[in-house]
Amino acid sequence: MRHTCIATYRCYDDKADFQKKALSIAVGLTVGSWTELPEAKKAEMEKHLGQVVQVTEYSASAPGERYADIQIAYPDINFSRDIPALLVTVFGKLSMDGKIKLLDLDFSENFLSAFPGPQFGMKGIREILGIQERPLLMSIFKSVIGHDLDALREQFYQQALGGVDLIKDDEILFENPLTPIEKRVTVCMEAASQAEQHTGKKLLYAVNLTGPTSKLASQARKAIDAGANALLFNVLAYGYDVLHELSSDPTINVPIAAHPAMAGAFYPSPHYGIAAPLLLGKLMRLAGADLALFPSPYGSVVMPKEENMGIKDALLRDLPPIRTSFPVPSAGIHPGLVPLILRDFGQDVVVNAGGGVHGHPQGAAAGGRAFNQAIDATLQGVSLQDYATTHPELKSAIDIWGVKS
Repeated sequence: MRHTCIATYRCYDDKADFQKKALSIAVGLTVGSWTELPEAKKAEMEKHLGQVVQVTEYSASAPGERYADIQIAYPDINFSRDIPALLVTVFGKLSMDGKIKLLDLDFSENFLSAFPGPQFGMKGIREILGIQERPLLMSIFKSVIGHDLDALREQFYQQALGGVDLIKDDEILFENPLTPIEKRVTVCMEAASQAEQHTGKKLLYAVNLTGPTSKLASQARKAIDAGANALLFNVLAYGYDVLHELSSDPTINVPIAAHPAMAGAFYPSPHYGIAAPLLLGKLMRLAGADLALFPSPYGSVVMPKEENMGIKDALLRDLPPIRTSFPVPSAGIHPGLVPLILRDFGQDVVVNAGGGVHGHPQGAAAGGRAFNQAIDATLQGVSLQDYATTHPELKSAIDIWGVKS
């Protein structure tokens, strides 16, 4: 049996012969043509020929909605063992060929062996923080552009006082004269140590790694030398291969959180692009994301719940030797959503909030405490409303945002 990677597509067409369509994909994206080749050439080229694995047709409920799910096997011999080569092979030209969406990729063991995956993964992050059971809590810097180091440090300190486990830069905080990466790492990690004296909790600071691609690794090392213990990275703007290079570099020995910026250009349409569980789940994990952020089904940037569950499965399913990645559903999260998040994701999740922390009427520290109280209540099986009667920070949060069920 030859080594192959299998791509699954959803192809929409009211009139197409989907069997012929599948065959044209299998041939066109591998050897280019087949029936015109002489027999001697066919024998030589057969090891490169794509194969139709399965075609499942679905009848239309309305015009424009007839589709088929098509699986094609692509021989590993056709492409180098890197994500860009695989994506160009299976979806480069095809992505421009009408209503067709890449739903999934199943990798061969041969291809998978080129990827160590997350350097730490979910288990490693839990070990760093000393938290084995409960969900983690992350807060986000907000309103950071134009602030100097003192203002940034104070905002970090207030978030840390709330008892969060992780703090991440906003993804739009780039290198600038006011808060260059090594200086903001230094002052923020000082604030983390100061806050730990009050909370007794360690935390990870995911500093945003930006700049020209050729300088990212040196920027990462600069941040680590200054004390950084995590990185945030806008993967889709740079490419999966850049994440793979960073996560595979032994000198960049801190967890990497993958931000989903640009993802809306790829996944939302039912007819085009790349499905969210593949885009933000499987490929992020393969490329080495220790934590993967994605829009939640509850908040301000809503993703359908079935797609969220698909991402969760892609990040947490058994795929030895690739470590699991922490799911981080994000955008518009407030304490009243915590029971829903834990119901859908269980304890292996990072509750991630920006406005839900900073928008608390008593400030960011109280916002963090409100989230921790919501997590504690949910783990104890107590309703947030009942728990709030003895926890004023949670009560204030519920008064503003309510409780969703």
